[in-house]
Amino acid sequence: MTPGTSPRSTSPAESVRSRNATRATMAQFFVNGATFATWGVLIPSVKERFALSDAVLSLAMLAVAGGALLTMGQSGKWIARVGSARALRQVGILYAATLLLIPLAPQFWMLVALLLVFGSAMAAFDVAMSVQAALVEGQRTRPIMSTLHAMFSIGGIAGSALGALPGLSPLAHAALVGAGTLAVALSIGPFALPDAVHDEAGGASGTDGRARRMVLVLGGIAFLALVCEGGMYDWAAVYMRDVAQSPAAWVSYSYAAFSTGMAAGRLTGDRIRARIGGLRTLAWSGAAGAAGIALAAGWPVPLATMAGLLLAGLGIANLMPIFFLAAARVPGMAAAESIAAVARFAYVGMLLGPVFIGGVAEHLGLRVSFVGVSLVMVVVALFGGKAVRRFI
Repeated sequence: MTPGTSPRSTSPAESVRSRNATRATMAQFFVNGATFATWGVLIPSVKERFALSDAVLSLAMLAVAGGALLTMGQSGKWIARVGSARALRQVGILYAATLLLIPLAPQFWMLVALLLVFGSAMAAFDVAMSVQAALVEGQRTRPIMSTLHAMFSIGGIAGSALGALPGLSPLAHAALVGAGTLAVALSIGPFALPDAVHDEAGGASGTDGRARRMVLVLGGIAFLALVCEGGMYDWAAVYMRDVAQSPAAWVSYSYAAFSTGMAAGRLTGDRIRARIGGLRTLAWSGAAGAAGIALAAGWPVPLATMAGLLLAGLGIANLMPIFFLAAARVPGMAAAESIAAVARFAYVGMLLGPVFIGGVAEHLGLRVSFVGVSLVMVVVALFGGKAVRRFI
């Protein structure tokens, strides 16, 4: 079954295959989260090894995002041409190899070049596993997309926790996580679901204008959602310290509160969507996200801020799973290409959200920035349903 069709009853053999594909896709999301988190844990060692200033270090961090953004479109076309299962195997090898090489880069310029490739591999892996996720949901009788995204968060926690083990070097950390990613990439073939492949003529040049407009609308809403998510990840701790005037020991709790909300929201999101439907889930998610950020902005004391960030995480958690599922079901466009297009908008939102918030905060204060983010979430709640109505 391809993305865009309704779940149906299955034979016992099909049920077994669906379960195997679900577990395999969970493994993909898990190792992706662990690999990306491992890069985050490696950043301090990179800074120390090359004696980098914060400004120069930011160039290395930007290289990962730049590699993803620059190649996202071509990745989508390539995955549509070769199929998501084959793409996961090939790009997974590259993803694991570049992670392993990060602690071994002898010069900074080589590291930057390596991180461009790492970001490109990460983006292609994201798109291919999202295609598999849409295929898996199409084979099942109940939603699964949010749970799969929760596995990314759990993988991120595991990758971060591994780096905290005493005596584990950055190279050993990268090698362990890279080995897991490589193992998943090489073993995915027998369990992956087949997706329709498209030759060059069926790629972007063969896409009709209506499909492009649908993807543009989805991408715009995804951009707004990720502006909010990126802003909360990057500014929550600063808000907790400077605005909520929390004790120093509480500052890190703000990030933990938002992350906990995200994980809990995704672990429960599929059951909620099965009960009330995708459109109502999206509307209530946007409303919860807006209310949580508004609570933090309107009552800037530590406990209220943490409660607001927890609620914001619960609301924001299920937006991107729904948007990616809708993108995979756009008629007249290969799922890999539409997912890649929406993901590109989302990446840009994640990158620019913290910048927008910082710019407003510089002139009007961080509380006003949070009010603005809350209003953006209101827009997502009100208009997100119109963007996905025909696909969910």
